[in-house]
Amino acid sequence: MDSFDIRSGPWSADQIDAHLRSATIPIRLASSGTYPLVQSLWFTFDGTALWCATPRDSVLSKRLVRANGIGFEIAADTPPYLGVRGTGRAQLLPSDAATVLPQLIDKYLGDQTVPLAKWLLSRLDEEVAIRIDSLTLTSWDYSSRM
Repeated sequence: MDSFDIRSGPWSADQIDAHLRSATIPIRLASSGTYPLVQSLWFTFDGTALWCATPRDSVLSKRLVRANGIGFEIAADTPPYLGVRGTGRAQLLPSDAATVLPQLIDKYLGDQTVPLAKWLLSRLDEEVAIRIDSLTLTSWDYSSRM
């Protein structure tokens, strides 16, 4: 059984899974509030859920406490245009930040000893993990047109 619901698009569940696991571009998250907020964050995919980290006092964290519905897109800004977008349910998990943040640093920076990584890890007690599940996805791929 797939860990997500595919609504439309050319990609199979395996192709979507591969894209979500291999993409090294940030996820764009959209949360609701008095006004819409779109925010780019590093992410990982474990086959079931998308994972991110953010400061516990961030606007995004505060919004997710009030309403956990979220929209997202994982797509590059350069040709060929392809990617995945969808919706899900976000959950804040403070105790998982100690696992998720180092995974994100390894994926995006490749080295936990560079200055940015050290700075992020020094603030670990201020971070929360975000788990996004109940994924409903749409894919697109315009590679053949480009």
